[in-house]
Amino acid sequence: MTSRKNPLLVVAVLILALLAGAGYLLANKGSGHPKAAASPTAAATAGAPASGSQAPKPSAPKPSPPAGGGTAPAGTWVPADPALADVCRTKLPSQAQDTLGLIAKGGPYPYNRDGIVFENRESRLPRKADGYYHEFTVVTPGSNDRGTRRVVTGNSGEQYWSADHYATFQEIDPRC
Repeated sequence: MTSRKNPLLVVAVLILALLAGAGYLLANKGSGHPKAAASPTAAATAGAPASGSQAPKPSAPKPSPPAGGGTAPAGTWVPADPALADVCRTKLPSQAQDTLGLIAKGGPYPYNRDGIVFENRESRLPRKADGYYHEFTVVTPGSNDRGTRRVVTGNSGEQYWSADHYATFQEIDPRC
């Protein structure tokens, strides 16, 4: 009798494992988690240039996508990460607004490191695939180097402001 229960137990455990795996993939869909098979960032980076090749210059930012995958009325801005504080574009220092204008035009940028990949090592921004974020210097008056102020952009058009060299971020609201 126990020989019949062992195969049933194995089958039950396998079914539970499959259900748990399917639930995990569904819960992480769109999160940008590198192991989520249905991740849109995995598909977006599939055609990315091989490492070591010159990456194209970032182009003008696209409007932020609606959070949660839903649709929003045209012209409505939806934060990419509601957990991050927002800052109105017009409330940023004039140098940050200048940097955003250069990003929209595709450059030229004042520093050769502008446009490089921002690695998000501390995970202060939403987790995305490698190469998703790019950083740009915001000129700091009186500083003889790049200073601590940056704008970081995401491939979906979202923009983030950091006045303290990535210690904190605010998502830039383009509506105001």
